[in-house]
Amino acid sequence: MKIAIEAQRIFRKNKHGMDFVILELIIELQKLDLTNEYFILVGPGEDRCFQESSNFHLIELKSSFYPLWEQYLLPRAIKKIKPDFLHCTSNTAPLSCSVPLIITLHDIIFMEKQQGKNTSLYQQMGWYYRGLIVPKVIKKCAMVITVSNYEASRIKAATKLPKERIKVLYNSANKKFKPFGKKREDISISYIKEKTFFFFLGNTDPKKNTKNTLIAYSMYLKESTKKIHLLIADLQENVVDSYIKEAGIEFIKPFIHFAGYIPNNDLPSIYNKAFAFLYPSLRESFGIPVLEAMACGTPLITSNTSALPEIAGSGAILTDPHNPKDIAKKMIKLENDPDFYAKNVSYGIERAKSFSWESSAHRLISLYESI
Repeated sequence: MKIAIEAQRIFRKNKHGMDFVILELIIELQKLDLTNEYFILVGPGEDRCFQESSNFHLIELKSSFYPLWEQYLLPRAIKKIKPDFLHCTSNTAPLSCSVPLIITLHDIIFMEKQQGKNTSLYQQMGWYYRGLIVPKVIKKCAMVITVSNYEASRIKAATKLPKERIKVLYNSANKKFKPFGKKREDISISYIKEKTFFFFLGNTDPKKNTKNTLIAYSMYLKESTKKIHLLIADLQENVVDSYIKEAGIEFIKPFIHFAGYIPNNDLPSIYNKAFAFLYPSLRESFGIPVLEAMACGTPLITSNTSALPEIAGSGAILTDPHNPKDIAKKMIKLENDPDFYAKNVSYGIERAKSFSWESSAHRLISLYESI
């Protein structure tokens, strides 16, 4: 087969979820598949994290304006390559394409009612763009790939696509996410000086449930004897300050540390040092950080909603994300019950082993062959 894969953002320096997913998959495909010919279409960027090989070719389309890149440069390149199909991997695709199209929908949040206003203009514009493009594109797709059974059911309900056209391909965590030995360099000290801490990975998207997480933390501090500090990544201090002021919990500010964007290579050290990872999201189609934390042996507190129980499993600490008191109760239990804590360390490590990028790449090849 002659396969074209859109991977527009893999070379950008500050990568996020969807960027890592396709990067991990094409790295595994390159190891596994020496038969088919691949054309990886990328945008400009300084992090050259993927190299060509005999049957893997990089094609760089030079525009940083995403709609122009996707709707004009990408279809034009496809006409020249003449692949058997194009796989678009980041929740959107060109309206016009000269070959059969596969799209990966990591989620369809942009087709649902927003749970609150997003303070990031970039993310808000992405929401509107996908909401405009995807409903038109999806009808033309030969296959829709998504990342959980939960999300597959949401897509089917929203689009009325036949069930057989929607396929589930699980994500995973990179093998660098694992428990560290005591002699391993402690990178986390550059982000927080505390011996241990709660870790919260959020952003400006309302689904990340930042306000309820902060309220839960305030309840934890009132009851805790240890008063473990909180490290927050991917959120600016002024955004957190506005939530704190709105909730009337200003007393928690001295216990909070801001890491900004944490490079992916630093995250294993953060997880290993963390007392527990807080991920009480309101809506997730998968949640790769769930597997990253568990693979590192870090106890996880996550939500009992959306795809999170499917990924974290029945043995995880599941909580009502709308109930800060319930979240705080689980934080206190981890602090006061050593057996409960140890049980969650062991469970997480074993649960994470159920997922691998290699097995996902094998399944992706099978899906390509079915087309």
